[in-house]
Amino acid sequence: MPAAAPPRLSCEWSSRTRDVFQKDFKKQLHSEEVLDHPLKPLVVTMSESRIIKLRTVGGSTTSSTRSSTPTPTQSSLYSMDPLGAALEGSDPLSQLASQQKIDPLSAMAADSWVEPIEGKRGKEKITSTTVVDDGMRETWASRKAGILCKFTTSEKLSIVTSFLSGGEKVIVKAQGSVVDKVRTRLEQLDDFEEGSVRQMLDLSQQEYMGRIEQLNSELVQAWHQDQRVKALKIAIQCSKLLVDTSVIQFYPSKFVLITDILDIFGKLVYERLRTKSDYYAPGSKFPTCLPENFTPDMVPESAKETCRNWFYKIASIRELVPRLYVEMAILKSYSFLTSGEFSQALMRLTRMVRGIGDPLVSVYARCYLCRVGLSINSSDRAYLRENFYDFLAMYNQLFSASVRMDLVLQKVDLSTYLTLYTPALDYILQSVAHDATEKTLAEILDRCKRKGNSALLFNTIMAAFKPAYVAARATQFVELLTCCDEEGFPKYLLFRTLGLCLSLADPPAEHCLQILNDVWKVVSKLTNPAQYVSCAEVWAQYVSKHLATREVNTFLGDIIKHMSVGRAYENHYASLQTVMERVLAHANDFETLLTMDKFLPMLDIFQKESVKVEVCKSIMSHYTKTYQFQTTNDPVITNALMFICRVMHDSVNALTVEDEKRQIGNLICSFVKRVDFARDFEQQLSFYVEARASFTNLDVIHALLVQSVNRLAVDTRCIVKGHHTRKTASFVHACAAYCYITIPSINSVLMRLELYLLSGQVALLNQCLGQADACLKAALSLIPDVPKTMEVDGKQRTSEPYIVSYICNFLSTLLIVPDSPEQGVLYLTRGLLNVIQTYSWDQQSTGRSTVYLHVLDMLAAAAQETYPYHIDMVDSNDVLYGSDPKFITELNRMCSVVVEEVLSHLKYLGTSELYQKQSSLALELLIRIAVKADLSKPDLATLALNLWNLAQRHGCMDLKLAVRITEYMKKRFSSSNDDVYADFISKLKIKS
Repeated sequence: MPAAAPPRLSCEWSSRTRDVFQKDFKKQLHSEEVLDHPLKPLVVTMSESRIIKLRTVGGSTTSSTRSSTPTPTQSSLYSMDPLGAALEGSDPLSQLASQQKIDPLSAMAADSWVEPIEGKRGKEKITSTTVVDDGMRETWASRKAGILCKFTTSEKLSIVTSFLSGGEKVIVKAQGSVVDKVRTRLEQLDDFEEGSVRQMLDLSQQEYMGRIEQLNSELVQAWHQDQRVKALKIAIQCSKLLVDTSVIQFYPSKFVLITDILDIFGKLVYERLRTKSDYYAPGSKFPTCLPENFTPDMVPESAKETCRNWFYKIASIRELVPRLYVEMAILKSYSFLTSGEFSQALMRLTRMVRGIGDPLVSVYARCYLCRVGLSINSSDRAYLRENFYDFLAMYNQLFSASVRMDLVLQKVDLSTYLTLYTPALDYILQSVAHDATEKTLAEILDRCKRKGNSALLFNTIMAAFKPAYVAARATQFVELLTCCDEEGFPKYLLFRTLGLCLSLADPPAEHCLQILNDVWKVVSKLTNPAQYVSCAEVWAQYVSKHLATREVNTFLGDIIKHMSVGRAYENHYASLQTVMERVLAHANDFETLLTMDKFLPMLDIFQKESVKVEVCKSIMSHYTKTYQFQTTNDPVITNALMFICRVMHDSVNALTVEDEKRQIGNLICSFVKRVDFARDFEQQLSFYVEARASFTNLDVIHALLVQSVNRLAVDTRCIVKGHHTRKTASFVHACAAYCYITIPSINSVLMRLELYLLSGQVALLNQCLGQADACLKAALSLIPDVPKTMEVDGKQRTSEPYIVSYICNFLSTLLIVPDSPEQGVLYLTRGLLNVIQTYSWDQQSTGRSTVYLHVLDMLAAAAQETYPYHIDMVDSNDVLYGSDPKFITELNRMCSVVVEEVLSHLKYLGTSELYQKQSSLALELLIRIAVKADLSKPDLATLALNLWNLAQRHGCMDLKLAVRITEYMKKRFSSSNDDVYADFISKLKIKS
């Protein structure tokens, strides 16, 4: 059978007159004061304890307990600020930054991992940084990456080994007795001594490092295969590489690479001995591992014998350097024999190092001995000072004729040669200076003064001891450094190191200026721009932190003078940028800094655009942070900041990335916000005009300027309390004209839409009716240009929800906009309806019908005798027309057209079988007709009932919503004496 025809849906609208203030808007919701944020999500705080187990390589386990219960202080702080409590005190990025002090890349550079090794205790990771530095200010792990980066070479290197490029053939012999086993191992060592060693020549630095890594892997692999002798031989061969100084400038990096392997070898031996030291506790059937703090009496005799064998094997090594290094690598294993052996062994090894003839090899051997000594937690620190004093004893050898001759052969100058000592010497002296008193500093300083060419020693002392000790003796150090012989170690490095110390600790206040004057007498005579600027970037912090603006200005002037010679600044932008950063960070008065006559000329020496922009961004960032809640109208400061912002703005082009535009735009906006001329509104508007001319490329700045001018117009209205004089009326008209002219220069369509509506509302508020009409017309003409999709949370979404929301806001403004006498009735509303009609809507959605329903709401409100809201001193259409019948008739006709459009869409939804949307839309239109139309008209009542039936036609109506609608109707019209409404309500039956 053919389907039943749908009910007829058409009508002629007739608005219902309501007493708005007496009925519809009288009721208000009950309000109460709250202390918690109403939108804050519910958070359940649970108190729990987490036990974190950390298994070390030795097998011991430690645990720590953490509780997640907040402290009472934190809880009280959150309850005081309901808005701030929603973020729990800080944003996630700040929490991450507070938890992780070192970035992941730096952490990876500090640790050098090798393949996991697997032994009897399970799979464990051995790292080359297992040697700890006992709480020193700068650990060896943090130094390694810098050493490898600094001490490089392009020379060809060589390596002597028998374990690469195929290695050696391992012959496994039958071993019967212990004597046979020992004999076999001695034969293998003899084989190593006699031959099978090959030399690889002409290796690049990268190839050399690759070969070292191969040796590392070979050692670990041999250990896993129970080839202990082979592992020992690899360690010996690696140690022998440290004797070679043929490519002397690469020696510090070679030391780092080789000692990493020796650290791993020492750890493997130690763990092997711990494994063999498992013992049976009384009454236990299972072996027990040695605790971390075991004593020698807990070690079985068999393990002690194995330990002695290791030391005996190492003692049989013929050459001094390999014997020293390998014994130092396994020095910690002395803990299996006796607890008092460490002090004797450390002193013995210290004196053995005296047998190394090359001073460079000697100082790095002492460095490794200090590292190992610190790792065993020995209470005796006498060996540290002994190592340093031994170096002082042979210090003059660094300048001997034999050393100079070798440097000539390798084409290395003396200053480069001396810098090779700094990593080892710094570490040794820092070990001595750790927890040392000022008396120790005085003693060491007195010994170093007796040496000639003591610049290297003074530099090391300043780098090793606490900056507070150096700062307290700043004048003494300045005198020593000034009189120091400059041979081999340039004097500018000494003053640079002193500046670093004084940037970390404050010298006596009465000596601050004198220190700078004495230092700069030497530094200002430097003719090498690189040496000069390296000192200047360090002392910039000292000057800006301890001295007045006058000295800072003089300091910047001296930098400009030196760096302008031969355009030297072009090669030192990074250092000059650091100078600016430090001056800005420690400036006591930022505004005074901007008024200095050398500040902007200092900015001008950054000729490279990208660097200059970065400096300008830094200046504005510091200004924004320093004067976050302050304003200025000083013309000098304003002009200086305007120049800086213009530099940033002019760097923006078509290739600039969005994030860069955002940063620059935000910084310029922060400047615009902070310029305030108080009650001088005309001057303020003139500034906004100048800013508009200066910043033409960024939408965010134009948007801020439009909003700022609108705020200026609103402030003017507040001052005159809505009663404009001729002068104020002209001013607000100028503000409206400024906004109308500025908005078209913005590229973003959505931003233009919002600003046109806002500017129209502000113009209406100030009784500028012509400008308000112009802005609203411009907004209407812009709606068709809105893109069909927009980015929301990183995803492309349809823009229809935005259009619907915008038009609803627009309609709320149109209600109170008076009609122009030169135009027709509700001409702006007609224009909006035309835009809605021609806009390309998605037919599958209800966006267009939703807009029409809101238009119906607005037209129904416009038909009332009194509108629900007004603007002071602006007569809306309720006053202009006074409910004239012709005006009401025109409104009803427009409503009829709107209803026909909605009914047409209802029909389309039915033919497209979108019954759920059809049902919802039918109920929405029903509510409008029932509440806002005159149901005494038969056509309207019939239409409303047809809509009710249509909503239920396909069983898609929300029953709960239908019940609420009927109850609402009954409650709303219960006081009405009109039988029409009672009869209509009685016909609203819900089908089961």
